[in-house]
Amino acid sequence: MILTVTLNAALDLTHRVDRLRLHASNRVRQVSARAGGKGVNVARVLHALGHESVVTGLAGGPTGEALRRDLAASGLPDQLVPIGGETRRTVAVYDEERADTTILLEPGPVVTAAEWAAFLQRFEQLLPPARAVVLSGSLPAGLPEDAYAQLIRRARAHGVPALLDADGRALLAGLEEAPAVVKPNAHELAAASGTDDPRAGAEALRAAGAQSVVASLGPDGLIACTLQGSWHARPPQAVTGNPTGAGDAAVAALALGLVARTPWPERLTQAVALSAAAVAAPLAGDFDPVLHRRLRHQVSVQPLAPLEGETRCP
Repeated sequence: MILTVTLNAALDLTHRVDRLRLHASNRVRQVSARAGGKGVNVARVLHALGHESVVTGLAGGPTGEALRRDLAASGLPDQLVPIGGETRRTVAVYDEERADTTILLEPGPVVTAAEWAAFLQRFEQLLPPARAVVLSGSLPAGLPEDAYAQLIRRARAHGVPALLDADGRALLAGLEEAPAVVKPNAHELAAASGTDDPRAGAEALRAAGAQSVVASLGPDGLIACTLQGSWHARPPQAVTGNPTGAGDAAVAALALGLVARTPWPERLTQAVALSAAAVAAPLAGDFDPVLHRRLRHQVSVQPLAPLEGETRCP
């Protein structure tokens, strides 16, 4: 079982329009609502691939209840901890003509110290059967900046490797607990490392504590810097659509590779193929299975020469 943690879960609303016009009325062709947040999206992908996952995190209010109903309807086991605040919503507007998405993110609830303590207790109970834990997304107000660091430390005490997909101070604090994998996007990587060079940025995060760093570079694929080596994995073609859940699909593939201990080139092939296939799907957490199967045989994975001073495991 892979445990996914979404501390700032959301009810995702997706509106599809022919063409998004700013400062004007827009007629919506289709609306969907489903449980979301980065960890929930990861769990959806794992479930679609036939792997067991459990969703935990925080949820409250009528929106939280709607989120939990959707998880149940989707066949995703839910161990969310109830809180007094209202779960947030996100609104994605998909422009059909431009194949482009605009996203509005609500801030989320304020979590009390007692609610955080209740979550930590639930988290400890869920760790023993877990083979890996995925920690994804923003932190709601009220939680400490080192919230993910606390969870990584607890997971390590149970022998469970952690994959961290966060940004800002939550990411930097988490690095100190040596997560097995961190997965920033290019913007998050630059902000955390202070450099726009993805390779140098990834190595900086490794030096700060991460065992492995896999950075999303959008249409240019993924770059990975690990103890075993460094690689750049690229899709054979650009895929247009909704990129909202692409990073989460990549995280799902990386989590499976972490559990199976597959060689890094294979992990990256799966992550790039699944990420691109997610762009082709209309909703975050879904992917195009036909495109995924095709791309798995077309992803290019090239090793990167060691930087000066780098050391690698044999």
